[in-house]
Amino acid sequence: MKVTILGSCAAWPEPGRACSGYLVEHEGFRLVLDLGFATLPRLLQLCPNGTVDAVVITHRHTDHCVDLNGLLRVRHHGERRLPSIPLLCGPDVAALVDSLEPAPRLTELFDVDDLAGHHRLGPFRVDTTELPHHVPNLGVRLSTPTRSLAYTGDTGPSPKLAELGAGADLFIMEATLQEEPPEPRYLLTAREAGHWAARANAKRLLLTHFWPGSDRGVSLRQAAETYQGELIAADEGLVVELD
Repeated sequence: MKVTILGSCAAWPEPGRACSGYLVEHEGFRLVLDLGFATLPRLLQLCPNGTVDAVVITHRHTDHCVDLNGLLRVRHHGERRLPSIPLLCGPDVAALVDSLEPAPRLTELFDVDDLAGHHRLGPFRVDTTELPHHVPNLGVRLSTPTRSLAYTGDTGPSPKLAELGAGADLFIMEATLQEEPPEPRYLLTAREAGHWAARANAKRLLLTHFWPGSDRGVSLRQAAETYQGELIAADEGLVVELD
């Protein structure tokens, strides 16, 4: 299994960066996790004409889903018509993207299904966990017989994070903040990401969803206070192999 970072910013992209997006590849199958602002150009460098096999969107915030509209347009207007592919997302995500323009509709080019529950996409078993956020958000776990990857989307602190990432070869966790904000909590600090990755006994922790302007070195140091395993800061174009 191989993960390529398409984007690592929260809210809006810094110059030269993009918002949340990840390309996961295994046995020739290409699955996209989230497509936030500015992720599509990076995806198209790797998958010309949008030739991916499945898309999974965790929630309706535009820094996680807006470039799904771009992928829709590429597959509709591109050099050749492509077969429909699975799109797992909440109904609110599909409604938001379809509201951007009257045509084409997502269902014309994607086999749209609700992300909640359990699914099979190519070589991946897909399991989801509802996590606390400003809007409905589902953490995603991708598993094969030998490897597992967990991804939070956006979340506040929750014991469910330990379940989502239990024993994962790679835990991709949003680490938006460096200081704990007031209640209620809908985003994580880097220190909290490290804490929950340690509770999950995840083998590697990939911090992502950094607030624009944040010093990512600070986030790594904070996460290292609570997590003793291998720590990685997401960076556009970075490739992580799950050996």
